[in-house]
Amino acid sequence: QVQLVESGGGSVQAGGSLRLSCGASGYTFRRGCMGWFRQAPGEEREGVASIDTDGRTVYADSVKGRFTISKDNAKNTLYLQMNSLKPEDTAMYYCAADFRICVYAYPNGMSYWGKGTLVTISS
Repeated sequence: QVQLVESGGGSVQAGGSLRLSCGASGYTFRRGCMGWFRQAPGEEREGVASIDTDGRTVYADSVKGRFTISKDNAKNTLYLQMNSLKPEDTAMYYCAADFRICVYAYPNGMSYWGKGTLVTISS
């Protein structure tokens, strides 16, 4: 049974940084696709970033150059480093995973989801 647990959310001022973490059980980081998603109030969920088995990464245009996705296979942990945060980055952030590679799974086919961690950016 795959379980994903996010942490690291919080409230910061615009221009600040946060690092989100996602720990996993029942899932190996050495294979498959992992990603970060977010959903703001009243908005649809959107893919923020993905990282594939080979380490290849993809970012939403809105976060390119500011966010970095990475994973530590030994620790079974996924990260999202978020810099230069803006009020429009305010959202619930979710970690997701799938045993398939990202071309098949990301963004609309991810099988496993965490419960989210809230990020609030004030101006």
